[in-house]
Amino acid sequence: MWRELLPVGRHAGSGGYRRYAWTGADADCRAWFREQAETRGLAYEVDRNGNQWAWLGDPAAGDAVVTGSHLDSVPDGGAFDGPLGVVSSFAALDELRGRAARLEKPLAIVNFGDEEGARFGLACVGSRLTAGQLTVEQAHRLTDGDGVTLPRAMENAGYDPDAIGPDPQRLARIGAFVELHVEQGRALDLSGDRVGIAGAIWPHGRWRFDFRGEANHAGTTRLVDRRDPMLSYAETVLAARREAELAGAVATFGKIAVEPNGVNAIPSLVRGWLDSRAAAQETLDAVVTGVEKAAREYAAAHGVDLDVVRESFTPVVEFDHALRDELARILGRDTGLRVPVLGTGAGHDAGILSGSIPTAMLFVRNPTGVSHSPAEFAAEDDCVAGVTALADVLEGLARR
Repeated sequence: MWRELLPVGRHAGSGGYRRYAWTGADADCRAWFREQAETRGLAYEVDRNGNQWAWLGDPAAGDAVVTGSHLDSVPDGGAFDGPLGVVSSFAALDELRGRAARLEKPLAIVNFGDEEGARFGLACVGSRLTAGQLTVEQAHRLTDGDGVTLPRAMENAGYDPDAIGPDPQRLARIGAFVELHVEQGRALDLSGDRVGIAGAIWPHGRWRFDFRGEANHAGTTRLVDRRDPMLSYAETVLAARREAELAGAVATFGKIAVEPNGVNAIPSLVRGWLDSRAAAQETLDAVVTGVEKAAREYAAAHGVDLDVVRESFTPVVEFDHALRDELARILGRDTGLRVPVLGTGAGHDAGILSGSIPTAMLFVRNPTGVSHSPAEFAAEDDCVAGVTALADVLEGLARR
C-alpha cells in the first residue's frame, strides 16, 4: 500500500507532496482508497461532504468503531502526515482478519477531505462540515489562490457542492473514533517509545495581517518618501518570534502575498498569515495580542494601514478521558506496551470531531521530529508497531 501511494502527487523538483483538495492528485488518492476498500470487500461510500468511508459490518447498527485520517498534504509536505493513518487503518484491519478477531461492533475506515487546508486556507474542511463547525455559507465562500471557489472545485471533481452540510445522523452511528498519526515532534524519540497516546491538542489559530502602503518605483522614490508595507511586515515577523519565545509558545509567519510583486516596485500590499499555538489559551491570547500591538506600532511608524483578521481558531481539545484511559488499558494490559500520553500543537480531524463523539489518537515515533516537509519520516519497525497497537485498540473497543 505504501509503495502504491508514494508517487501520487509527488513533485519532482522538491521531492515533497502537493496533494491538494479536489485536484488530480487528490482524485488519485481517493481512487486508491476506494480500491483498498473494495479489494477487502468493504462497503464503500462517500458522504455529503466528500469524505470517504469503508465499512465492515452494518453502519446502521450504531456504536461503530472508526479509524482513519486524511490523504491530502500541505505544499511540498511529507509522505507520512495523514497517509500513515489511512494505510495503518487498512493494515490493522488485515491484522484483525489474520487473527480471526470476533468484532461485535461495526468497524469503519475514513479518509477525511481537505484536512490540511492547503488550497482554501481552512484546515479540516471535511470534518468541520460534518460536525457542523463550518456552515454551508462559509464553505461556499472559500476560495483558492486562483479565485476558484470550493463549490466550483468540488463540481469540477464530480461532486455536488449543494449537498454539503452538517451530518449528525452519520456521527450518531459512531461510538468511538481513533486516529493514528505520525508524531509531529520528538517526544517519543526522546523517551524511547514507539507509540504514544494523545492527551490534548493545544489551542491554535490563523490570523491574516494586511499591511497596505503605496506602490512606487524602487529606483526613484526616496526612502523618506516611502510607505513601504514590507518593512512593517518584516518587523512583525521578528516581533512574532520574540513574543513566542517569551511565552513558551510558537508563532510562525509561513505564507505571504505581495502586490504588485515586482522586483523594481515598492509593494502596495503585503499580506502575511500568522499561525500561533500554545499550551494554554491565555498564553496564546497574550502572544497574538503582543504581535498585533507591535504590528500596529510598526505600521504607524511607516505610514502604513493595517487590518488583522482571524481566519480560523480552535480552542484547546481535551480528548475523551475515558476513551484515552481505555486505550492505555488495552495496550498496557494486553501487550505490556508503555504508552506515554503526549500533548500536541498540531490540529487533526480527531480534534474537530471531539466535540461531537468520543475521540482519541495514537502517535507513531518520528525520529527527526520533522513534519510538513519531505524530510518527514518514521521507521518501518515503528510503523508496524503502530499498526499492531491500532489493531489491538480496535479489537478491544469493538469487543466491549
